Amino acid sequence: MYNWSVDTTELKKNKKKYAIWRLEQMVNFGLEGKKINKAELKEYWKSLDIDHNKKQYLKMILWPKQF
Repeated sequence: MYNWSVDTTELKKNKKKYAIWRLEQMVNFGLEGKKINKAELKEYWKSLDIDHNKKQYLKMILWPKQF
């Protein structure tokens, strides 16, 4: 994941904000060969600002019994 507009060293000082930012970057802009931690994705689900269609797709994967 390449990001040139955010100072990640400063962002890493706040664990929650960094985790949310990293998850949003991975989902919206690509994984770059990495995997998303399912538990972390569920933990911060309500705080994530991601594309609506991607969020619906991930919701079907994370909570399949609802569909």
